[in-house]
Amino acid sequence: MAALVIAEHDNASIKGATLNTVSAAAACGGDVHVLVAGHDAGAAAQAAAQIAGVAKVLHADAEGLAHGLAENMAAQVLAIAKNYSHILFPATAGGKNVAPRVAALLDVAQVSDATKVIDADTFERPIYAGNAIATVKSADAIKVITVRTTAFDPAAASGGSAAVESLAAAADAGSSAFVGSEIAKLDRPELTAAKIIVSGGRAMGSSEKFNEVLTPLADKLGAALGASRAAVDAGYAPNDWQVGQTGKIVAPQLYVACGISGAIQHLAGMKDSKVIVAINKDPEAPIFSVADYGLEADLFQAVPELIEKL
Repeated sequence: MAALVIAEHDNASIKGATLNTVSAAAACGGDVHVLVAGHDAGAAAQAAAQIAGVAKVLHADAEGLAHGLAENMAAQVLAIAKNYSHILFPATAGGKNVAPRVAALLDVAQVSDATKVIDADTFERPIYAGNAIATVKSADAIKVITVRTTAFDPAAASGGSAAVESLAAAADAGSSAFVGSEIAKLDRPELTAAKIIVSGGRAMGSSEKFNEVLTPLADKLGAALGASRAAVDAGYAPNDWQVGQTGKIVAPQLYVACGISGAIQHLAGMKDSKVIVAINKDPEAPIFSVADYGLEADLFQAVPELIEKL
């Protein structure tokens, strides 16, 4: 029995979500293999070989695999799927784009957003925006799983010495093409990888106030900036800052929620943070129910005072 992890990478290096997925794969039992499918991705394959706990890296290289198109990636996975009992994807935009196609073509039920591996057949996953945890058991011979990366500690990025084996690349399906991408350039840590996050909600009032009040705090803490859906919908912050069920799932060491009431959809995206600090003038705000430290105060007074103390 072996598990196959579908690596998330940029053709030059392995992304952090892959390390968490390797940990989940190791918990399934048996050897852990990693598939690096891309174009001119030799450096990423070598990086994958260094991950602790990885027994083998499979490297498929072709132009059609350069951008992780779902049709081509699925074909590549299906070419080797029969050799594995578990196929794991990080539950990122890329992983969630490919995994359902693989599961459907294998005619198996997908286990989505797994947060715990109980045994080789049994997994836990959140339902109802994280308000309940379902225990699911799969009888399928090949289990296709997406992994909530915040629920698993990352495997060490170095210390391994796996062999890299070249695979024949799957033919380009020709049914989709990469047109272009618009990547937001950030001077601060990426939201899902940040150890500290400062988030603002609807109470910020405007994008100007959002930046004026929260940016200095984030700068002081070396933090990423996040936002609730209400703040994003109001135009206070860009879409890629959204934390929550329909945004990004985060679990930093420290999460500072400023003017966020704590709607269930937002809590689903950040309640696994190690330490949660909430600043809100409404004592009944649901955010206080998950906060380790709560400050009932006007954020426009409290945050500048906090910055001054820092």
